Amino acid sequence: MTKPQMSVAELERFLAMEFPQAFHPGSGLTIEKAWFGGCRVRQAYSEKFIRPGGTISGPTMMMLADFALYVAVLAAIGPVPLAVTTNFNINFLRKPTQRDIVAEARVLKLGKRLAVLEVNIFSEDITEPVAHVTATYSIPPMD
Repeated sequence: MTKPQMSVAELERFLAMEFPQAFHPGSGLTIEKAWFGGCRVRQAYSEKFIRPGGTISGPTMMMLADFALYVAVLAAIGPVPLAVTTNFNINFLRKPTQRDIVAEARVLKLGKRLAVLEVNIFSEDITEPVAHVTATYSIPPMD
């Protein structure tokens, strides 16, 4: 098994430095696990994420998925701030409950310039996913 290029602690330091507007102590985002080819991240529940009908909003789930994608890419390739999402597709599968949401990302294919990934999003402690994401990340040339 290949060792991750960045540990959870390294990922947290990198994200706090490069993206303090998104990853900061009050964001509610945490990285639970990271390995080569994937990660598990969490968004702490907040009432500000609820939309009419009492469900977690789509933009909240999309943000968590994109965060998970970026963490999974960085765990596989190392600290590359300019790796960016080039394609993102989400299927909302069921209504999430009003609790933390957890995303599990995995790299399906890692090339020199592109990474193809998928993410499953779950309500905390519920085994059926509430959303499924497929995405592509562009990896800048590494000299």
